[in-house]
Amino acid sequence: MIPLQAPFTADKIQALKVGDEVLISGVLFTGRDAIHKYLHEGGELPPEVNLRDGIIYHCGPVVLKDSDGSWKVTAAGPTTSIREEPYQADIIRDHGLRGVIGKGGMGEKTLAACQEHGCVYLHAIGGAAQVLAECVVRVRNVYLLEKFGSPEAIWELEVRDFPAVVTMDSHGRSLHREVYAASAAALQERV
Repeated sequence: MIPLQAPFTADKIQALKVGDEVLISGVLFTGRDAIHKYLHEGGELPPEVNLRDGIIYHCGPVVLKDSDGSWKVTAAGPTTSIREEPYQADIIRDHGLRGVIGKGGMGEKTLAACQEHGCVYLHAIGGAAQVLAECVVRVRNVYLLEKFGSPEAIWELEVRDFPAVVTMDSHGRSLHREVYAASAAALQERV
Protein backbone atom coordinates (compact mmCIF):
# COMPACT_ATOMS: atom_id res chain seq x y z
CA MET A 1 0.00 0.00 0.00
CA ILE A 2 1.22 3.45 -0.94
CA PRO A 3 0.53 6.24 1.56
CA LEU A 4 -1.10 9.16 -0.28
CA GLN A 5 -0.92 12.05 2.16
CA ALA A 6 -2.23 15.59 1.64
CA PRO A 7 -1.17 17.85 0.06
CA PHE A 8 -2.04 15.98 -3.13
CA THR A 9 0.63 17.48 -5.35
CA ALA A 10 1.03 16.93 -9.07
CA ASP A 11 4.23 14.94 -8.43
CA LYS A 12 2.49 12.53 -6.05
CA ILE A 13 -0.38 11.98 -8.47
CA GLN A 14 1.85 11.52 -11.53
CA ALA A 15 3.85 8.89 -9.64
CA LEU A 16 0.72 6.71 -9.33
CA LYS A 17 -0.01 3.98 -11.86
CA VAL A 18 -3.02 1.79 -12.58
CA GLY A 19 -3.12 -1.02 -10.04
CA ASP A 20 -1.45 0.93 -7.23
CA GLU A 21 -3.17 0.46 -3.88
CA VAL A 22 -3.19 3.63 -1.81
CA LEU A 23 -4.08 4.72 1.72
CA ILE A 24 -5.36 8.29 1.54
CA SER A 25 -4.93 10.68 4.47
CA GLY A 26 -6.13 14.26 4.35
CA VAL A 27 -9.30 16.06 3.33
CA LEU A 28 -11.87 14.70 0.88
CA PHE A 29 -14.92 16.58 -0.35
CA THR A 30 -17.97 14.51 -1.23
CA GLY A 31 -19.91 15.27 -4.37
CA ARG A 32 -22.67 13.37 -6.14
CA ASP A 33 -25.07 14.03 -8.99
CA ALA A 34 -26.59 17.31 -7.77
CA ILE A 35 -23.22 18.92 -6.99
CA HIS A 36 -21.67 17.84 -10.29
CA LYS A 37 -24.62 19.18 -12.29
CA TYR A 38 -24.64 22.38 -10.22
CA LEU A 39 -20.93 23.01 -10.81
CA HIS A 40 -21.17 22.07 -14.49
CA GLU A 41 -23.94 24.64 -14.93
CA GLY A 42 -21.80 27.37 -13.35
CA GLY A 43 -22.88 27.10 -9.73
CA GLU A 44 -20.53 28.70 -7.23
CA LEU A 45 -18.78 26.83 -4.45
CA PRO A 46 -18.79 28.35 -0.99
CA PRO A 47 -15.49 30.23 -0.48
CA GLU A 48 -14.39 27.67 2.14
CA VAL A 49 -14.47 24.84 -0.41
CA ASN A 50 -11.25 24.71 -2.39
CA LEU A 51 -11.06 21.69 -4.68
CA ARG A 52 -7.72 22.71 -6.23
CA ASP A 53 -5.20 19.91 -5.71
CA GLY A 54 -7.96 18.06 -3.88
CA ILE A 55 -9.95 14.87 -4.14
CA ILE A 56 -13.68 14.61 -4.67
CA TYR A 57 -15.42 11.50 -3.41
CA HIS A 58 -18.55 10.24 -5.16
CA CYS A 59 -20.33 9.47 -1.92
CA GLY A 60 -23.55 10.32 -0.13
CA PRO A 61 -22.45 9.55 3.42
CA VAL A 62 -24.82 8.70 6.23
CA VAL A 63 -24.06 11.38 8.79
CA LEU A 64 -25.66 11.78 12.22
CA LYS A 65 -25.35 14.49 14.85
CA ASP A 66 -23.88 13.41 18.16
CA SER A 67 -25.30 14.69 21.45
CA ASP A 68 -22.55 17.35 21.52
CA GLY A 69 -23.70 18.70 18.13
CA SER A 70 -20.78 17.32 16.14
CA TRP A 71 -21.31 15.26 13.00
CA LYS A 72 -20.41 11.56 12.85
CA VAL A 73 -20.18 9.53 9.66
CA THR A 74 -21.73 6.08 10.09
CA ALA A 75 -21.53 4.94 6.45
CA ALA A 76 -19.31 6.29 3.67
CA GLY A 77 -19.45 3.93 0.71
CA PRO A 78 -18.80 5.03 -2.86
CA THR A 79 -21.60 5.63 -5.32
CA THR A 80 -21.49 4.65 -8.99
CA SER A 81 -19.25 7.13 -10.78
CA ILE A 82 -20.35 6.79 -14.39
CA ARG A 83 -23.35 9.02 -13.65
CA GLU A 84 -20.88 11.91 -13.31
CA GLU A 85 -19.24 11.27 -16.70
CA PRO A 86 -21.08 14.14 -18.45
CA TYR A 87 -19.63 16.59 -15.90
CA GLN A 88 -16.40 15.18 -14.47
CA ALA A 89 -13.88 16.27 -17.11
CA ASP A 90 -14.95 19.91 -16.89
CA ILE A 91 -14.89 19.81 -13.09
CA ILE A 92 -11.39 18.31 -13.11
CA ARG A 93 -10.26 21.11 -15.44
CA ASP A 94 -12.13 24.01 -13.86
CA HIS A 95 -11.42 23.15 -10.22
CA GLY A 96 -7.93 21.64 -10.49
CA LEU A 97 -8.81 18.26 -9.01
CA ARG A 98 -6.03 15.73 -8.44
CA GLY A 99 -8.27 12.77 -7.63
CA VAL A 100 -11.76 11.36 -7.98
CA ILE A 101 -12.92 8.46 -5.82
CA GLY A 102 -15.92 6.30 -6.65
CA LYS A 103 -16.85 2.86 -7.87
CA GLY A 104 -17.33 1.29 -11.26
CA GLY A 105 -14.99 3.53 -13.22
CA MET A 106 -15.58 6.36 -15.64
CA GLY A 107 -15.43 6.93 -19.38
CA GLU A 108 -13.04 8.21 -22.01
CA LYS A 109 -13.82 11.90 -21.45
CA THR A 110 -12.79 11.65 -17.79
CA LEU A 111 -9.72 9.57 -18.68
CA ALA A 112 -8.60 12.26 -21.15
CA ALA A 113 -9.09 14.94 -18.48
CA CYS A 114 -7.05 12.90 -15.99
CA GLN A 115 -4.21 12.72 -18.48
CA GLU A 116 -4.41 16.36 -19.53
CA HIS A 117 -4.74 17.83 -16.04
CA GLY A 118 -2.81 15.36 -13.84
CA CYS A 119 -5.61 13.57 -12.03
CA VAL A 120 -6.37 9.94 -11.08
CA TYR A 121 -9.54 7.94 -10.63
CA LEU A 122 -9.48 5.85 -7.48
CA HIS A 123 -11.79 2.89 -6.99
CA ALA A 124 -13.15 2.47 -3.45
CA ILE A 125 -14.65 -0.77 -2.21
CA GLY A 126 -18.39 -0.98 -2.78
CA GLY A 127 -20.38 -2.64 0.00
CA ALA A 128 -17.92 -1.56 2.69
CA ALA A 129 -19.65 1.67 3.74
CA GLN A 130 -19.28 1.08 7.47
CA VAL A 131 -15.64 0.02 7.17
CA LEU A 132 -14.83 3.11 5.09
CA ALA A 133 -16.65 5.30 7.64
CA GLU A 134 -14.10 4.16 10.21
CA CYS A 135 -11.45 5.96 8.12
CA VAL A 136 -13.22 9.28 8.66
CA VAL A 137 -11.40 11.00 11.52
CA ARG A 138 -13.88 13.86 11.62
CA VAL A 139 -16.39 15.88 9.67
CA ARG A 140 -14.81 19.30 9.25
CA ASN A 141 -17.88 20.94 7.72
CA VAL A 142 -20.88 20.57 5.42
CA TYR A 143 -21.85 22.89 2.58
CA LEU A 144 -25.03 23.39 0.56
CA LEU A 145 -26.92 21.12 2.96
CA GLU A 146 -30.10 23.19 2.83
CA LYS A 147 -29.97 23.43 -0.97
CA PHE A 148 -29.36 19.77 -1.78
CA GLY A 149 -30.07 17.69 1.33
CA SER A 150 -27.75 15.39 3.22
CA PRO A 151 -26.71 12.80 0.59
CA GLU A 152 -26.09 15.43 -2.11
CA ALA A 153 -24.43 18.09 0.07
CA ILE A 154 -20.67 18.67 0.04
CA TRP A 155 -19.23 17.04 3.16
CA GLU A 156 -15.68 17.99 4.09
CA LEU A 157 -14.20 14.84 5.57
CA GLU A 158 -10.83 14.38 7.20
CA VAL A 159 -9.72 10.80 6.54
CA ARG A 160 -6.85 8.60 7.64
CA ASP A 161 -5.69 5.51 5.71
CA PHE A 162 -8.70 5.47 3.39
CA PRO A 163 -8.08 2.51 1.04
CA ALA A 164 -8.48 2.78 -2.73
CA VAL A 165 -7.01 1.41 -5.96
CA VAL A 166 -5.85 3.54 -8.88
CA THR A 167 -7.87 2.36 -11.88
CA MET A 168 -7.35 5.39 -14.17
CA ASP A 169 -4.02 7.16 -14.02
CA SER A 170 -2.66 10.48 -15.28
CA HIS A 171 -0.76 8.69 -18.06
CA GLY A 172 -3.84 7.65 -20.03
CA ARG A 173 -4.17 4.11 -18.76
CA SER A 174 -7.56 2.75 -17.66
CA LEU A 175 -8.05 -0.60 -15.98
CA HIS A 176 -11.75 -0.34 -16.83
CA ARG A 177 -11.00 -0.02 -20.55
CA GLU A 178 -8.53 -2.92 -20.36
CA VAL A 179 -11.00 -5.22 -18.59
CA TYR A 180 -13.73 -4.30 -21.08
CA ALA A 181 -11.42 -5.06 -24.05
CA ALA A 182 -10.30 -8.38 -22.53
CA SER A 183 -13.91 -9.36 -21.81
CA ALA A 184 -15.00 -8.43 -25.34
CA ALA A 185 -12.14 -10.50 -26.81
CA ALA A 186 -13.02 -13.51 -24.63
CA LEU A 187 -16.65 -13.22 -25.68
CA GLN A 188 -15.68 -13.12 -29.36
CA GLU A 189 -13.72 -16.36 -28.92
CA ARG A 190 -16.86 -18.08 -27.65
CA VAL A 191 -19.04 -16.92 -30.55
